[in-house]
Amino acid sequence: MNAMSRSQNDSSVNAIKSADLFMPYQGKGIRYIYIKKFEFDKMFTDTSKRISYFGTNILNHLHKTSRDWVIRDNLFIKEHSILDAYKLADNERYLRSLNFIQDARIEVLPIPGNEDSVDLEVITKDLFSISGAVNGVSNNNFNITASESNLLGMGQGIEGTTLFQTNRSPTFGYEFSYSKNSLAHSFVNASIKYTTINPNLADASPNETAKFIQLQRPLVSEFMHLAGGVTFGTTESFNSYGQPDSLFYKYSYQTFDAWLGYALGYDKASSKTDARDRKFLSLRYLQNNFNEIPNQIGHRYNTKFNDREAVLAQFTLFKQDFFKTNYIFGFGTTEDIPHGYNISLTSGWYRQLDLKRFYAGLGLNKYVASHHGDFFQYFLRSGGYLKNGQWQDASVLLGGSLYSRLLHLGNTKIRQYASFSFTRLFNNVAIDALRLDNPFGLRYFTSDSTIGQRRFSFHEETFFFLKYKLLGFKFAPFTFADAALLTPPMEPFSRSQVYYGLGCGVRTRNENLVFGTMEFRLVYFPNNVPQNNPFKILTTINLQFRYNNTYVHAPNVVQLNSDPTNNIY
Repeated sequence: MNAMSRSQNDSSVNAIKSADLFMPYQGKGIRYIYIKKFEFDKMFTDTSKRISYFGTNILNHLHKTSRDWVIRDNLFIKEHSILDAYKLADNERYLRSLNFIQDARIEVLPIPGNEDSVDLEVITKDLFSISGAVNGVSNNNFNITASESNLLGMGQGIEGTTLFQTNRSPTFGYEFSYSKNSLAHSFVNASIKYTTINPNLADASPNETAKFIQLQRPLVSEFMHLAGGVTFGTTESFNSYGQPDSLFYKYSYQTFDAWLGYALGYDKASSKTDARDRKFLSLRYLQNNFNEIPNQIGHRYNTKFNDREAVLAQFTLFKQDFFKTNYIFGFGTTEDIPHGYNISLTSGWYRQLDLKRFYAGLGLNKYVASHHGDFFQYFLRSGGYLKNGQWQDASVLLGGSLYSRLLHLGNTKIRQYASFSFTRLFNNVAIDALRLDNPFGLRYFTSDSTIGQRRFSFHEETFFFLKYKLLGFKFAPFTFADAALLTPPMEPFSRSQVYYGLGCGVRTRNENLVFGTMEFRLVYFPNNVPQNNPFKILTTINLQFRYNNTYVHAPNVVQLNSDPTNNIY
């Protein structure tokens, strides 16, 4: 079997360990690394076939394929080095995580007459990187976005948005951003953004003006030393909709956020494939200073509008492999699912408004892949603030999730998803109470006024991936059921309220396009949910579904009403 045949067979396997294909070549020398790129009309699953639908040729002519040096800027494997199966698999996975790459393979090419060395061929297939969207079109409103995520094939992205609303002053608003992947082969990603239509902190109306500069170096591989990042930003709200002073939240603030981390014992651990537990130590400094605070907030605790300052240190112990599979979030392209564990201990000093406290937190994530292709995650988050010998705003969040093995019903592929969580908040002083409008509550529930101190949730969803395809777009109808229980603050468990939602919908995507998944969803909430209409129709475009495969993140306090690092599935 030649190297390309092995690549073709990968996607037909329900789940395969990423490093397994490279193990027969462990310890051999890497002579040369070649770059090969596929156009949109080729498939990794069968290179002898060509994709042919209306617009394929147009896409090929409009798109500029990633340049060889852009691919090399994202390689941490090197010529004239020793082949490590885990490192090779890590680099292949990282290439697939880039927002302008649809899929990637690294093939090992034996050298005739040379038993000690091999060549490598890095094969990539770009996404069609030009995208756009038109939202909210009416006689007095529209929102147009255009973007290019791989301008000139140089790993740089630009995006522009124009908003028009007749009830807004000024009538037009706009947003512009620029990003560059892996500056000078440093794995540092840079981005700048300027917007006059940023969602505000009070009600998400697009009346914020914001400027941001960001540099981020993720820990792209377990074999890397350093990770970190820095963000500078200024934000100010404007009364663009002529609200009375009693309703308009006027504020402005500045943000500085920097962190740096280092892998401990990296050289010793990286030399042994049987000792791959990694230790990572990181430090973060965060400061949000409000120059102007809304009159409605004044001098009271509010996590959105209070000055915040923190110095946090984190120790992370992790061991993660990845399985290559498909039909989790995508429609057939290769997806990388973690297997292993991640344990983090965080401590430091935290100031919110005038409240200065010591913080300590714990995070546990366990990822399990069964032999039959089922994927499990178990998680625990817990933390609290110590003040005058008393723990305040202490919390525990635990739960689990399951993606079932891929089932088949004729030509239709089926996956089942289920998750549950339990959250408890103790001695609430300054942080937000538990809410339902988040992944740990009731999905698609929009009220933030339903709060509590104890929360249970359960989610279930079934996806049907159809064989049918239209102009390159694949479809996945789904059904779902969600339920949540919330105990109001200072009330016994017997006063808890139960909320639930039922619904169905369909997702569609052309995986050759950088444009994300489009989703139509119908949700039914019973009358006990405080919304005017028990039915909700949601149309969402450019959804970005992807398993998080980052090893470490910036140190942070426990978040109970959001999942900012996308760690929970």
